[in-house]
Amino acid sequence: MNDRVPASYAVQTSERGRLVEEPAPTGRGEFQRDRDRIIHSAAFRRLEYKTQVFVNHEGDLFRTRLTHSIEVAQIGRSIARYLRLNEDLVEAISLAHDLGHTPFGHAGQEALNECMKDHGGFEHNLQSLRVVDVLEERYAAFDGLNLCFETREGILKHCSRAHAVKLGDVGARFLEDRRPSLEAQIANLADEIAYNNHDVDDGLRSGLLTLEQLAEVKLFAKHLEQVRAAHPDLAERRVVHETVRRMINTLITDLIGQSESNIRLAHPESVADVRAVPPLVAFSPEMKAANGELKSFLHTHLYRHYRVMRMSAKARRVIRDLFAAFTDDPRLLPPTSRVQADTELARSVADYIAGMTDRYAIREHRRIFAIDEI
Repeated sequence: MNDRVPASYAVQTSERGRLVEEPAPTGRGEFQRDRDRIIHSAAFRRLEYKTQVFVNHEGDLFRTRLTHSIEVAQIGRSIARYLRLNEDLVEAISLAHDLGHTPFGHAGQEALNECMKDHGGFEHNLQSLRVVDVLEERYAAFDGLNLCFETREGILKHCSRAHAVKLGDVGARFLEDRRPSLEAQIANLADEIAYNNHDVDDGLRSGLLTLEQLAEVKLFAKHLEQVRAAHPDLAERRVVHETVRRMINTLITDLIGQSESNIRLAHPESVADVRAVPPLVAFSPEMKAANGELKSFLHTHLYRHYRVMRMSAKARRVIRDLFAAFTDDPRLLPPTSRVQADTELARSVADYIAGMTDRYAIREHRRIFAIDEI
């Protein structure tokens, strides 16, 4: 927690504990322990070579899932501190939210979901939960990381009713129309702030976007105009950094102000009260619209850019080929990824592929399909 008196509706400690009971940690809180376990996990380290929009080999300076997760944690902690909420919980959720993401960003997820359509589908939020509950193998007493309920709940941002039924307590809120903690709500929107603004930066760095194009987006244009007025001789690269920095600050400031107003109106006294009302962490209607315009612009001009689409098409082909090869002949799987007795073949293959980095997936595809790799 921070040095201000925590709000009564902040998560103070884990009320529902862990899947496997453990002695309380010494010298740190429960959510600090969660954060530390996440940072030391193999899945977290692999995020260094899993990408957002640009595949790993395209450049060293583009965001990866790892740098994105760190940026989300930084934004989330800043918001939580101001609102007197549990910074450690926000940080743990933020650092873990992408642990289950496939290689090749959303193109990889879409391809793996299509491959898994007859086996329950694939969704990276569910996979992140599966990573921390089952797949990590670091501890003698339990599978996974055995995180607190509140951290696991925050990781699971979206969930269908069909999946929620199978998840027990952590899926219950999707069936009972309840909200997660304010800390989980913060992590969710901190993710959005980091994602959109840093895709703007990467899009400009790559040359796929131009300042002239972005000047048509009101949120960007407003801050670009301010930067150019204040620093008329500034180099373009620094203009971009300064504009993005100011946009992030504006979004955070708006989010804090609107959330404070929502909390005052709802007047929650406890975490239980927070769960019973509509989401309280939110942008103002005006900022939500402005942010929506930015998201729409990125979807049209960056995510659907022909160069990104070409790479996405290759990525989907790699995922489909690997899935088909491993399900047709499980003997191609490495010994550490062989099918477990209680897991169907398709799910085991999906676990293996989802855990790959961009460059490992490309290398594995070459090993299986390129003649010169024999």
